[in-house]
Amino acid sequence: MPQSPRLQCALDAIDEANLADPNREQVGDELLPKEYAYSLHMTRWLFELEADPSERMQIACRAQHIERWTMPRKDYPEGRKAYYQWRQACGRMHGRRAAEIMADCGYPAGECERVETILTKRELRQDEDTQLLEDVACMVFLERYFADFYEEKADYDREKWLRIVRRTWGKMSPRGHEAALRLAEGMPAHLLALLQEALSEPEA
Repeated sequence: MPQSPRLQCALDAIDEANLADPNREQVGDELLPKEYAYSLHMTRWLFELEADPSERMQIACRAQHIERWTMPRKDYPEGRKAYYQWRQACGRMHGRRAAEIMADCGYPAGECERVETILTKRELRQDEDTQLLEDVACMVFLERYFADFYEEKADYDREKWLRIVRRTWGKMSPRGHEAALRLAEGMPAHLLALLQEALSEPEA
């Protein structure tokens, strides 16, 4: 569909920023900068879940991990509390960068602030745009990164994996749940079994 000049400006600027990622991800026959690849996955899933997404949602999804490699997880201590502190710091940074880019491309201050709020996810559940962003991010995780994460964290026990799956599921809307169940049909058998077990019983 045709894009407004300011939307194209914002998406191009986000892409340019993420193309600088020194890390790489294999996507088909291409080896792409990791956060650039991630942003394309986010855009694809946005259009899967929302046929005609707003400009702010296109920008928010594209900027979900903008320049995340500049704030690596290893800069924070180990542990769940520090992990969430890192995630929150990343969200603030992504929101700030997206708002700066939008302002440079001619968006009004209110729209820039709106996208910044969406990316910090402060209003998850209360805000439809923030919930849509979370659904998209969960779908990207399940499709692209869940299997590798499972192999990487092979030392996790079964109960920890069930908690991870239940927490991911709990962040999603009914629309996200429907998409995830369709996606799950093509998952490896061990991941499908994990998902089914996690959803068969609520977390104690």
